[in-house]
Amino acid sequence: MALALQLAFLLLFIVTPKPTISTNSEGAALYALRTALVDPENVLQSWDPTLVNPCTWFHVTCDGKDRVVRLDLGNSYVSGKLSPEIAKLQHLQYLELYGNNLEGRIPPELGNLKSLVSMDLYANRFEGNIPKSFGKLKSLKFLRLNNNRLTGSIPREIGSLSNLKVFDVSNNDLCGTIPAGGPFSKFPMQSFSNNSRLNGPELQGLVPYDFGC
Repeated sequence: MALALQLAFLLLFIVTPKPTISTNSEGAALYALRTALVDPENVLQSWDPTLVNPCTWFHVTCDGKDRVVRLDLGNSYVSGKLSPEIAKLQHLQYLELYGNNLEGRIPPELGNLKSLVSMDLYANRFEGNIPKSFGKLKSLKFLRLNNNRLTGSIPREIGSLSNLKVFDVSNNDLCGTIPAGGPFSKFPMQSFSNNSRLNGPELQGLVPYDFGC
């Protein structure tokens, strides 16, 4: 009798379907982000990788075709590094990650988010250079990178973004000069302030000058 019960339980274990990770590429990309982050407030608790798609997850917004168009994790107390897998969200329009403790380099893969309208990464602990690949974000209107630990110069490639309305890199550790031409001349000087080696007379008239990065 005992042997029969053991066999029955073994058979039940074999035939019971196991939870599987969603084959939806956007869900997989977001779950990769979740696993890379520390989430003390459990704001990502609803991110269940076994669902067909992530459109029912908190802080995720989809369009009528179940495509992720918005990620809102501003002021969520998450920390860790930003997974480059997020670049697989090809329909993403709004990336809101401000006011957290995200660190490390900004993944250059974010330059592949061709539908992006707004990217807010401000008030984190990002370091390293601003990716030159941001110059490929032709739909971008709002780019806020202020209050981080970014170094290096402002990529001239960003000057090709004709739709850019707001650009803020203040309170970093950038160097060199503000690239001439493009949209840079229409941004207020406050957008570039408090960078240790991005200062001096060129901030008054945008005169090219290199502080030596």
